[in-house]
Amino acid sequence: MSTDTFSFPVGESISGWSPPCRPAEAPMVGRYCRLERLDVNAHAKDLHEANELDTSGKSWTYMTYGPFKSYEEYLKWLRSVEGKEDPFFFTIIDRATGKAVGVASYLRINPEDGVIEVGHIKLSPLAQRSRVATETMFLMMQWAFEAGYRRYEWKCDSLNAPSIRAAERYGFTYEGTFRQAMMYKGRNRDTAWFSILDKEWPAIKAAFSKWLSPENFDGDGNQKVALSSLTKRA
Repeated sequence: MSTDTFSFPVGESISGWSPPCRPAEAPMVGRYCRLERLDVNAHAKDLHEANELDTSGKSWTYMTYGPFKSYEEYLKWLRSVEGKEDPFFFTIIDRATGKAVGVASYLRINPEDGVIEVGHIKLSPLAQRSRVATETMFLMMQWAFEAGYRRYEWKCDSLNAPSIRAAERYGFTYEGTFRQAMMYKGRNRDTAWFSILDKEWPAIKAAFSKWLSPENFDGDGNQKVALSSLTKRA
C-alpha cells in the first residue's frame, strides 16, 4: 500500500500516462458491423424503418426518450443529437445488408481522468441478440482502451433486467446503485453502475475475440460457447 509523507494511505502512483483523445469521426469496422458517425441524411430512414419493427414499443421502456409517434418526430430527435461531441453518437450498420439497425454513443467523456461511458444504446429488432450487437460493444470498448482510457462505464435503470444481464455478459463489474439518481418519463430511476478497467481489458478482449470468431458458430448460426462463460473466466 502506498502512503504519503504523513503515512496516510493513498492511491497507487500513475506515471507515463497522458490523457487520451476524444472520440474520432473515423468508422469502426468489424467482421459483422460497421460503426459510422450518426448522419441523419444517410441513416434516418433505415433507423426508423428498423425501429418500427418493434410494433409494441417496449424497446423504448428504459430509454429517456421515445417511442416516437411519427418519422418526423424521430427525425427531430436525431437532428438534436447529430454532431454533438457528448454524447457522441454512432450508427450501427449491418455489413451483411448495408442497413442501419441501431445507434450507440460515448458519453460523459472525461479524457483528463481517462473515463468514458457507453450509452444511448438503441438496437432495433434487426440487431437485438445478434453478432452485430455484440461486436458493436466490442468495437466501442476496443477503441476506448486502445485510445488510452482507464475506465469504461455502463449505467442503466436498476430495474432494467435486460441491460443488467448485458453488462454482466460483456464482462462489466457491478459497482453499486445510486438511489434516486434521476427522473425520466415522470418516474424515478435508481441507477446501477458497472465498469471495466484497462487492466481487465486484455482478458475481456480475448473473450470477445473467441466468441466473435466464425468457428464459434455452427451452420445454423448457433453459438457453441456463450460469451458470458468466457467473460466470467476473464
